[in-house]
Amino acid sequence: MTDLALQLQSQTGVRVLWVTCNLFAHPRYMNGAATNPDCHVLAYAGAQLKKGLDTAQKLGAQNFVFWGGREGFLTIHNTDVAAELKHMANFFKMAVKKIGLKCQFLIEPKPKEPCKHQYDYEAVSVIGFLKYYGLEYDFKLNIEPNHTTLAGHSYEHDVVMASAFGMLGSVDSNTGSPDLGWDTDQFPMDIRNATLVMKTIIEQGGLQPGGLNFDAKVRRESTDLEDLFIAHIGAMDTFARGLRNAVRIIEDGIIPGMVKDRYSSFSHGIWQKVEEGSASLEEMEDFIKQNGEPKVTSGKQEKYESIFNHYI
Repeated sequence: MTDLALQLQSQTGVRVLWVTCNLFAHPRYMNGAATNPDCHVLAYAGAQLKKGLDTAQKLGAQNFVFWGGREGFLTIHNTDVAAELKHMANFFKMAVKKIGLKCQFLIEPKPKEPCKHQYDYEAVSVIGFLKYYGLEYDFKLNIEPNHTTLAGHSYEHDVVMASAFGMLGSVDSNTGSPDLGWDTDQFPMDIRNATLVMKTIIEQGGLQPGGLNFDAKVRRESTDLEDLFIAHIGAMDTFARGLRNAVRIIEDGIIPGMVKDRYSSFSHGIWQKVEEGSASLEEMEDFIKQNGEPKVTSGKQEKYESIFNHYI
């Protein structure tokens, strides 16, 4: 299969965006792969990971994605959380040490399903895990907004949070039904959501070597062959429209200017010291003794939303 993939790459010029390993579907992984309490299972996962990394190396994949579908627990009664997190971190460190491999490592957060609680719950919990174990320079995040909504956040939340920490590496361009409690992997058709995601991507300077991909499927009721074609084209058009909208928002400068003005007090005086991290609590106290209660300032949320709607 890898020989065929290499042949197709040379013929089409289309390269593999990323490679991943299925370390969750087989019954051997019912209690986890890297976090399994049986080290024999962990060793099997390591051997499978090596094969996946060898494949990524052979195909020249620029990214390798980890999705810990079983890295979590169903009950705390039989789980040593600290041990499992340590084992998972050491598993990732083995991947980083893979000889000759040059690609970006990505972790894809998801809060639940198939596990009741997964360790890669959402973007911030993954970032905290990576920083705690000293892996923050070796990994970035592959955000799937469908998973983000399962965690109780808005569609764009984890994209924005990962980018804020400089750790947004790639995006699974799909969606789900927020009123459901499970993963539906629908093709994205909401232009508002696509605009917010693309605005974040532009503001961080792009995604390379990551990218956008469809981890999506048509609905069960979409039974015609043309439905798959329509879904792909419609979803690509949605993100293309989102990209155009985001460019206009940034170039017009209205919303970015309003946000800049909202935080303008941090550009002078004692508040500049807060921005720089050199202020003290004693200085805060002295300022309040001299100036008293701050005035209430409106967040103007409806105004922002109305202006944003102008671009949709």
